[in-house]
Amino acid sequence: MGAEKDDGISVAPNNAVYDVSAAEKGILEEPEENELHRALKARHITMIAIGGAVGTGLIIGTGSALERAGPGSILISYSFIGFIVYLVMCGLGEMATWLPRSSGFTGYAVRFCDPALGFALGYTYWFKYIIVTPNQLTAGALVIQYWLPADKVNPGVWITIFLILIVFINYFGVGFFGEFEFWLSSFKVVVIVGLILVSFILMLGGGPDGDRKGFRYWRDPGAFRWYIEDSAAGRFYGFWSTMVSATFAYLGTELVGVTVGEAQNPRKTIPRAIKLTFYRILFFYVISVLLVGTLVPYDSPELAEANSQSTSSAASPFVLAISLSGISILPHILNACILVFVFSAANSDLYIATRTIYGLAKEGKAPKILTRTDRRGVPYVALILCALIACIAYMNVSSNSKTVFTYFVNLVSIFGLLSWISLLVTHICFVRAREAQGVPKSDLAYTSPFGIWGSYFALFWCIVVSFTKSFDVFVGDEFDYKTFITSYLGIPLYIILIFGYKFATRCKRVLPHEADLYTGKDAIDREEAAYVAAQEAKRAAQGENATRANWFYRTFVAWLF
Repeated sequence: MGAEKDDGISVAPNNAVYDVSAAEKGILEEPEENELHRALKARHITMIAIGGAVGTGLIIGTGSALERAGPGSILISYSFIGFIVYLVMCGLGEMATWLPRSSGFTGYAVRFCDPALGFALGYTYWFKYIIVTPNQLTAGALVIQYWLPADKVNPGVWITIFLILIVFINYFGVGFFGEFEFWLSSFKVVVIVGLILVSFILMLGGGPDGDRKGFRYWRDPGAFRWYIEDSAAGRFYGFWSTMVSATFAYLGTELVGVTVGEAQNPRKTIPRAIKLTFYRILFFYVISVLLVGTLVPYDSPELAEANSQSTSSAASPFVLAISLSGISILPHILNACILVFVFSAANSDLYIATRTIYGLAKEGKAPKILTRTDRRGVPYVALILCALIACIAYMNVSSNSKTVFTYFVNLVSIFGLLSWISLLVTHICFVRAREAQGVPKSDLAYTSPFGIWGSYFALFWCIVVSFTKSFDVFVGDEFDYKTFITSYLGIPLYIILIFGYKFATRCKRVLPHEADLYTGKDAIDREEAAYVAAQEAKRAAQGENATRANWFYRTFVAWLF
């Protein structure tokens, strides 16, 4: 552990000397105890990761993207953004397994890159989740309107019920939250797998209509649809316009990095969650959009009508594909499933928002009162704050719900992209620091398979998508200023946070040879060794049969669950 002198100069175990401003001492000092409890098991971590990412963006959002750009465009955009997400996860995994601390994203940015970047990243990520939580509550109210229209039951009733439930689940400790989210996310996985299997069967002509569609719709009306103008450039515009749909669908995958402070044996569970992300992206996203593109033509009148519906099963291209094949009972069942999806997402989103502002408060970047926890390790003051902010979901009671939902999606997408950009910059700085201080790759529990160049590649494309994701607001007869503001508001806010913090604290960027790679690492090493020893003793007591059962689960089932 680094020793700190009286004048604010710290010396790391590698004899690197670095400047510590008063504002940043909180992240560099070793706390007396970790107020958060390490109660999240490996299965909790992996399912929270997939539960936070798989939701309405995949089940519903693909419909509008398909109508606008065609099946070829959505397959390419979802595959490409999926690869970018995997690169982000790999970089995050390398840092999170080196120092699995409760400060999460912001702590890494402060230590390895720039305190101002840590400040901006922390608040950008928090903004994202305090917006996406009411976004999910709004979606839940819209889903129920499939059965009970707003003129019969006010949407505010459902928002209140959902909000009370997710606060209740989050309040009763991370162990209860993890177990609850595990089963909700497992249900999500079963539903998605069922949809993929049904779609594959219908594609091969196994539906009531007996129509073997294959890739017919890729030929007529075609794989790519023009957008804005009927030309080759118009087809590219159509493809690029689907990037925001793909980005929104993947947002939340990176939230594994927030759970490291409450994960058991994070240096084993986090790499496993990262590695499995690739297979889940391939299976859940790429195969899903490929199949739905073979079942529904982009010029279908039914698809246009579905996209005009609210956020319910009526708007899902999967439901439309099933209905077109002659199956009529499934929409109601799938609507109930979507409701569970939305509830699970709202639950995990409130958790992430709470832990993010808690981490900021621990570093002195938010009021200290937000660091208070109860005996279960729940940061209850932070939870109350985030729950109160989530009440902006009541905006849809007096406004058009679909319009509010669209604005929320725009805001969430730009904040999510800015978070990915910050994480990639931080990983690049971490690799530079590791190389400058002579830390070999063999000392890391996990290393990014694409290294620093993978992060550079992902960083470039995230920046490009950030600036061009809503290019269509600039075309047409009338400038859509509302969409423009919600699409790009996050960028100037992000820049203001960085330079405002620099101006206020006079902090400097962290040079590679001065980065603090070691403070707190020895305590985590001891904790990990104790946990591994306890698990080995437990396995020895259980005997050979339990070991075989665990091997079967890890080999054949765990990649999915």
